[in-house]
Parts: sequence; structure tokens; C-alpha cells
Amino acid sequence: MGEQVYKFSTQNERVIEKVIIDENIHYIHLVLSPGEGLPEHFTNANVYMTVLRGTLSIGLAEQEIHEYEAGTVLKIPFNTKMNLVKNLHNDPLELIIIKAPAPKS
Repeated sequence: MGEQVYKFSTQNERVIEKVIIDENIHYIHLVLSPGEGLPEHFTNANVYMTVLRGTLSIGLAEQEIHEYEAGTVLKIPFNTKMNLVKNLHNDPLELIIIKAPAPKS
């Protein structure tokens, strides 16, 4: 069996790309422009967030907002409230989000 190849964009404008969605993982590429973010929600799987560019501002459960720079990987447990996921800085924020195991829904 040969490899499978997936591509994601290299733009600076907002994008949410579901690069791989299968029974094993969800692999999502996300770019947020300054001031943009995601709505409040609960994680539907274990979430691994890799900051590729920019600075991630994130508030989880009852904690204050924390900031993470490029080169950081966060592990966020299943069913954690994500109060804030936002780009509060002047440069684009680029993330890879992996949900594993893949959510059942």
C-alpha cells in the first residue's frame, strides 16, 4: 500500500481546513488573522494544538488566558471548556489541531 498525500494552504488569511477526517484522527489546519477567534465550546476529543506561527491566546475552563508562541504543542483533554481561542496579536496565528482518537459523531 502506498502513502496518502494531503495538502493544506499557505495563506495568511482566515482558513479552517479539515485536512484529514477519518476514523483515527481529525487533522485541522487553522489560520486566524489579528482579532479573530473561535466560539466558546467544549472539546469533543483529546485535542493537540501545535502553534506554527504567531501567538495563541487561550482560556480553558476557569483559568485565566494563557499565551503560547510558535513551537508550542498543547494537549487539551476531552470535554474541556474552551472559553477563548483567539489571535490577540498583530501577526497571523497558524495552528495544526489534531483530535485523537477521532470524535464519535
